[in-house]
Formats: sequence, structure tokens, C-alpha cells
Amino acid sequence: MPTARSILSRLLPALLLCLSMWGASAAAPSPKPNVVFILADDMRPDAIRVLGNKEILTPNLDELVNRGTAFTRAHIMGSTVGAVCMPSRAMLMTGKHLFRFEPKQLGAIGTNHVFLPAIFREAGYRDYMVGKWHNGGKALSAAFSDGTNLFLGGMGDHFKVPVQSYDPDGLYPAARATVMEGHSTDVFASAAKEFIARQDGSKPFFLYLPFTAPHDPRQAPDAYERMYSTNNVSPPRNFRREHPFNNGEMLVRDEQLLPWPRTVEAVREETARYYSMITHLDARIGDLVALLKEKGLLENTIIVFAADNGLALGSHGLLGKQNLYEHSVGVPLIAAGPGIKAGQRSDALVYLHDLNPTLCELAGLKPAAGMDARSFAGVLTGATNKHRDELFFAYGNVQRGITDGRFKLIRYTQINKTQIFDLPDDKLEQKDMVTSPEGASVLFRLTPRLQELQAELGDKLPYTTSTPAPLNIPLIRDEPKGSGKK
Repeated sequence: MPTARSILSRLLPALLLCLSMWGASAAAPSPKPNVVFILADDMRPDAIRVLGNKEILTPNLDELVNRGTAFTRAHIMGSTVGAVCMPSRAMLMTGKHLFRFEPKQLGAIGTNHVFLPAIFREAGYRDYMVGKWHNGGKALSAAFSDGTNLFLGGMGDHFKVPVQSYDPDGLYPAARATVMEGHSTDVFASAAKEFIARQDGSKPFFLYLPFTAPHDPRQAPDAYERMYSTNNVSPPRNFRREHPFNNGEMLVRDEQLLPWPRTVEAVREETARYYSMITHLDARIGDLVALLKEKGLLENTIIVFAADNGLALGSHGLLGKQNLYEHSVGVPLIAAGPGIKAGQRSDALVYLHDLNPTLCELAGLKPAAGMDARSFAGVLTGATNKHRDELFFAYGNVQRGITDGRFKLIRYTQINKTQIFDLPDDKLEQKDMVTSPEGASVLFRLTPRLQELQAELGDKLPYTTSTPAPLNIPLIRDEPKGSGKK
């Protein structure tokens, strides 16, 4: 008879195999990806070197583009107020469209929303915010459970940024703020680095880092300002001395930063300071990426870089973002990390607030119910190259727009004027084709579709007015208010 020892010796390999199989099935799932979401303020979509702008230095953003997917046709929906960043950030954090928010309430959007970081927090993430919040203290503290160096406002001196610590009660009185030493970009990046340095990989994290750069006042540390001058930057290729007609928002604060008519010299000076701020921001982004790599966290971290809106900066004779041209409703958008296709340039039509469900899907989380935004995770992974078939745009009570990917229609409702551009052929929107035979066909097709979308979104602005404003208005030509040199 076989002995117990011999029986055990024959059974041992099988037992070990069973134990190894059981151990494999019972092992903990792979860790969820971390998220670092970086948001710039007022950054044009064409202000990244590797995407075609050879006058600006952005080595770290260039590397992020090469490591991930860059979108060339990402947009915001627009704004109902002059402070375009307020609805842009509200849409981003909630995944809801522009007309879900009352214009007068955008400065304090309330707590009755499911905020993006809260979704991650409920899934076991450590959520944290550093930087600018422009939608009210109560909403900030409902969205996040922790943070530091919080700036509750729209703009200000970059070398005197007033910041506050996180308050679970959502009370952020101005008197409690501390004015930090150093540039705002350095102040925010330093706090973000301190947060990353504390992470040990045992728990995933969601870090939201909205900067105030390159919003005016155009200020950067001296070393970065010396990188650019009026001799090594050009005005935008669609520069004009004046906008050719009254777009309904010709005298907003942003448009008065330089006098009329615009001059090439003044726009070059403004652009040089603008680029210096972006290069400075790029350097701090590089520091954050380097720290993630040093900590062994980079390979499991989704990094998103975007902006809350674009900016005219001399294009079409305009300076601000209170318009529906591509330079203002278009935004840079880059994503890199686990599961995201590297080296991909996508021309898919996406909204900035579509990032909300997209990040949820990439992390394996369920987005909030009733969301208007749509995930484009499939574009990031390379599963598809399309997202939306059309985009609707709005600005205040004076402009509405739509694009089907090729043609773009902008309606100026207060003067009953329409523009149509063939974007693949006219990316700079300089050739209004509304009076051409092809333009008439596009007008016939896109006008009713724009009106249908207005109805679907609850936008009650009439397409035509019976009391049109003047086609042209006198412009103030005195000294500019200035974008705020140091």
C-alpha cells in the first residue's frame, strides 16, 4: 500500500496549483488611476508649440502631447455672462450645459449638484483642490473635502494672490485670506507638489489644479518675461485693427485693455507677456510631472491639461473671450495616462464639460445621473475617432452659433447679422461666405437646426429682433486700461 508520505508527494503539485489559482482570483484588483486635472485660465488653443505655434516655448506640454492625446477641436459651449470662466467651470464640475444655470447665480451655483470630485471621493479617492474657484464657497466645499491655497475670485495681481485654507462650512470671507509671496503660478504649483509628495500609492487621488495664468494682468517672473519681446512674437494671422461691426459686446472690460484701432506693436507687446506666462506655467507643470515620476506614480496617473476658455488677443480686432470665434470658444485639451492612446491628434468635436463623464469612465466610475455631458473615453483609447456631430455656442444675449464640423454659423441677434465659415478651408474665420451660393445652402440648413437646439436647451433668445442695434458704434479711443504690467 502507498504510504501517506507517497500520497502527499503525488497530491502536493495539484494542491499548490489549486492554491495558486485561488490566490490569483482572490488578489486585489489593479489600483484605480490617479487623476491630476490642470486648468489654465484664458489660454488660446494655438498656444502650444508642438501643435503648430513655433514662437512659444512649451516643452512640458509638448511632451504631454507626445505621451497622450491632444484635441484640436475642443470647445466650451459659451457663456451667458462676460466672466466666461464662471459658466465654463460650473459646466465642467457638474457636467451640465450652459442653460442649466441662471446667469445671476453663476458666482454661487449652490450645492444641489453632483460635483465631479465628489464622485471620485465616494469611490474611495482622496480629493484635493489648489487654485482658482469662481462659483462660490458653498459649492467649493460641497465639491471637495480638502484643499489649500484656494483663490475665490476671478482675477488679480499675480504677485499678490489672496488665498485661503479649505473650510468645510464653505465660508471664505475675504478678511480671512492670506496674501502669498511669489507668483500665483508658483504659489499654486508649490501647494500641489506638497500634496503629491504626501501620496504613497495606497489610495488613489483626484487633484484639481486650476491656475489663474495666463489671465491678465499679464505678469510673469522676470526670467520668463525676458524670453519674449516684440521682436520675436507676431500678431495673430487674423489680426485686424478693429472688428468690422458691432458684435454686441464691443465695450466690455476686456476690449478696453488696448485702445482702438489696435496696433501691431501693442498686440505684440501683449502677446509677449502672454507667452511668458504660459512658458512659466509650462515649467511648473514639468515640475509636477517630474515629482509624479520620482514618486513612482506617473504610470498610473491620468494627467489632463485644458483651459476654461480661449482669448482673442488681437484676432478679428478683439482682445477678450466674449465672442464665438474659434480663438475664444476653442480651448487646448490634452490627456495622457493609463489607457489613453499616445501620440494621437484628434479632430473630434468635444465640449470641455464632456471631460466630466470621460474621467469617470476612464477610472471605472459611474457618472452622475441626468448629466448633459457625454464621455469621449472611446476617442482617448483609440476605439473611435468621432464624438459629437455638432456643437452649439452662445454668448450673452447677443450671439449664437453652431458648427457641424465643417461649416460654422454665427448669428448676431441684436443686429440681425449672420456669418458662415468653411472651417477646414478657413480655420482663421476670415472669409464670410454667407452671401455665396454655397453659403446660402448652409444658411438654409443650419439656421433651423440652431433654433431647434435653442429650444432643446431652453435658450429663449429670439433669433431676430424687430429693433436692431446700430451695425457700428463709436469706440472709445483714449488711453487703455492696460493689462497690468508689474
